[in-house]
Amino acid sequence: MPTRREVVAALAEAVGPANVMWRPEDLAVYEFDGTIERSTPHAVALPANAAETAAVVRACNRLGVPVTPRGAGTGLSGGSVPARRGVVISTARMRSILEIDPVDRIAIVEPGVPNLDLSKAAAPYGLFYAPDPSSQQACTIGGNVAENAGGPHCLALGVTQNHVLGIEVVTASGELTWLGGRVPDALGFDLRGAFIGSEGTLGIATKVIVRLVPSPASVITLLAVFDSVQQASETVSAIISAGMIPAAMEMMDRLCLQAAEAGFQCGYPPDAGAVLLVELDGLPDIIDGQAATVRAECLERGAKEVRLASGQREREMLWKGRKGAIPALGRLAPNYYILDGVVPRSKLVEVMETVSTVSERFDIPIANVFHAGDGNLHPLVLFDERTPGAKSRVLEAGGEIMRACVDAGGALSGEHGIGAEKRMFMPWLYNETDIENMARLRTVFGNTGDFNPCKLLPTGTGCGEMAHQAAAIAAAGPDAYV
Repeated sequence: MPTRREVVAALAEAVGPANVMWRPEDLAVYEFDGTIERSTPHAVALPANAAETAAVVRACNRLGVPVTPRGAGTGLSGGSVPARRGVVISTARMRSILEIDPVDRIAIVEPGVPNLDLSKAAAPYGLFYAPDPSSQQACTIGGNVAENAGGPHCLALGVTQNHVLGIEVVTASGELTWLGGRVPDALGFDLRGAFIGSEGTLGIATKVIVRLVPSPASVITLLAVFDSVQQASETVSAIISAGMIPAAMEMMDRLCLQAAEAGFQCGYPPDAGAVLLVELDGLPDIIDGQAATVRAECLERGAKEVRLASGQREREMLWKGRKGAIPALGRLAPNYYILDGVVPRSKLVEVMETVSTVSERFDIPIANVFHAGDGNLHPLVLFDERTPGAKSRVLEAGGEIMRACVDAGGALSGEHGIGAEKRMFMPWLYNETDIENMARLRTVFGNTGDFNPCKLLPTGTGCGEMAHQAAAIAAAGPDAYV
């Protein structure tokens, strides 16, 4: 292995000495993302463009140094944590919106553009970018592509996969190429689709062409207040069965409501068992009738109250509370472990009962905030990492919840990705042949094992002892593919 001095020298040649970090105090902020994983890189490179990105990748390949791509570091599955240390390649300097085309309704952006900045730039044209993760003020388009990010308003419009047309990519081998283009449904194999959600294992996006959609003519936001999560969960399926797909349908339980209200004073009833936040958009004549139907379905299933946001200010406050609910939980506990599972809507009540049972059995508080309309759950296990044994108990509880999602006919992730966190659980859904075929795709892009290693697939060696590994293997059981 090369020395740190040799690695830093090679990186400095590629991006300039000012854009390489190697001192311990600088590296500390690159050792974690939004999970409980920790691993400090040997160095960080900040390229300014595709050519510099390719030069860094080629230098690392030449030296045999592992590479970990990183956007804003807001990921929630350990995807940007450098499992085998090596070099982190940050896209933080590539923050330009290169083009907005209101006629073709597309934008071309660099990967470091924050998600919300894109919609702000498109707003004067009456357009916006649909995927809206709760971290959209900070998370970047490149990271969204890597994780196939979603968000509250993806119920009707879809996730990142549905809104990215083309990607300029530096592959794991250091080659520069385009996948897709300015128009949808390009001929040939959909390598664009394969790259989206590949979690930084195939390469690094250096430009992204996204689809923009028209801003809605009118918006109605309702808040339905229930005594229990069960009532709210039953209402979700009832609303969709009534023949409509809301723009968003979010649920929060009592713990989340209390934290959000204490933090933002956004008008939530902190004594409620759960609330549904339902948003409808479209032509006024149509959504007025839909709002009446939603209200009736909520009241029929036990809602104590159904509020209609009186204006833009109240609507913004309701969404501020929802999107800030997770960080607001810091008022209740110093640490949280967020899960990301998907279940059929018909199984919401059953799986939420399992979450409650796990909380009681492990004697650990679990808050719940999730995209109820598409069954994307986000249980948040609250704990204090300073308590001996707390972390292992939290991971064990999380493993049981993820198993319940899979057993209910669901999936291991809706938008946060598999990352390091859940890769040992992949055999619950895929057999050895499936996993081998996924691994073969990496070689097409030149990944021989050192490009974002120890992520997504349960294969590979030399991945160290990241925090989740022992508990994940134990939860996966004897069928774990190690």
